[in-house]
Amino acid sequence: MVEPHVSRFLSGRVPPLLMAFLGLVMSLAGCTESQRQNTAVTNAQPTPSAQSKPTPVESKAPDKPDLLAKFDRAEAERLTDTAKFIAGIKLEDKSKLARLTKNGAWIEYNKFFEEAWSKLESQQLSPIKKWSSTELKSLSQTSKPIFYPFAGPDFLYAYTFFPNASNYLLIGLEPVGKLPSLTTLSDDEISQKLREMNGAMFSLLQFSFFQTKSMQVDLADKGTLPILFVFLARTNNQILAMEYVGMDKNGGLKTFPDGNIDEAYLKGAKITFVQAGKSEPQFLYYFAIDLSDEGFEATPALKNFVEKNFKESITYTKAASYLMHYENFSQIRDLVLAKSSAILQDDSGMPVRFFEPKQWNLQFYGTYTGPIALFAKEYQDDLRQIYETGANVKALNFGIGYKYGLNESNLMLATKKN
Repeated sequence: MVEPHVSRFLSGRVPPLLMAFLGLVMSLAGCTESQRQNTAVTNAQPTPSAQSKPTPVESKAPDKPDLLAKFDRAEAERLTDTAKFIAGIKLEDKSKLARLTKNGAWIEYNKFFEEAWSKLESQQLSPIKKWSSTELKSLSQTSKPIFYPFAGPDFLYAYTFFPNASNYLLIGLEPVGKLPSLTTLSDDEISQKLREMNGAMFSLLQFSFFQTKSMQVDLADKGTLPILFVFLARTNNQILAMEYVGMDKNGGLKTFPDGNIDEAYLKGAKITFVQAGKSEPQFLYYFAIDLSDEGFEATPALKNFVEKNFKESITYTKAASYLMHYENFSQIRDLVLAKSSAILQDDSGMPVRFFEPKQWNLQFYGTYTGPIALFAKEYQDDLRQIYETGANVKALNFGIGYKYGLNESNLMLATKKN
């Protein structure tokens, strides 16, 4: 049985060079929100006075010239420039943050990240995009919502596989956090923060995902927002709005402008963004939720939210600590199977034995030799037999998940029949 702390792994991990940068981001993005206990969140129930009319999940509207007119242009520029700055992207001279990029430490920061992202793009992101354009053609072009349990802040891979989704729902245990107010920092303070981040990156270079202890230290106070902003900026999106939102027991959402979300609500954030050259906004939701059966029993919020807003969604998981292999994660497993029209996962997601042949079409990719040593007990004999026959297995030309080396990874695409 996996020890309880294993469930605190962030999934959706990225290669070592990018992980190094994320260590830098999290040091820069200091925030005031302290991490709440998981039990406090999962047992939270809204009080009568806190009830308000639920904010529905947005759906893509018909393409209209004024579709973006309702968004505050100045706020959108501020949010987008903040994202670019912490993503190491150069800003236009007219930006209010442009002066901060003249800092020598930021210039080095920009140089490192440009090189790191270029390698990431050529070694992983470009191959994934090409693969998705053929193997996931009908799914990657659809606007169906994406449900990503055990995601942490990994918007990058959900977006790379499925760039056109109307809504993305990412779930992790880590707090939302708050964005840094960059204009209040002096050049010396920026330099100091960047030096701290350079020191933090070396402990992450050898990993392709966050380790439990590192995650608890790095994300406990900083939260996931800065990393989400980095990925949005680096995937060439403009951020139109960002809201701190709470989820009530009925799956409704309430906005908390100051970010101080009432304890009666599950804590989250909603980010509205638009792709470069397009006029139709997309929506990213992140919530800090315990996905164990205990968490589900404490509050029906997530189940109600998914049932209302993510019917026929596409579920994506990777590096998910094999949690859905265990009976104490049966409710999230059942929810995924019931509400998904398709599931893309590696072997750390749902065991293949749960996919009934009468209900699902299965296509396998890559190679399966078993889990990494930490999860050795989660070896699937039936999955190994499928790969040994090779009858329904295609090649995979990129690495992903815990075994992120080329020719070491696997993916399974499950599509619901009828």
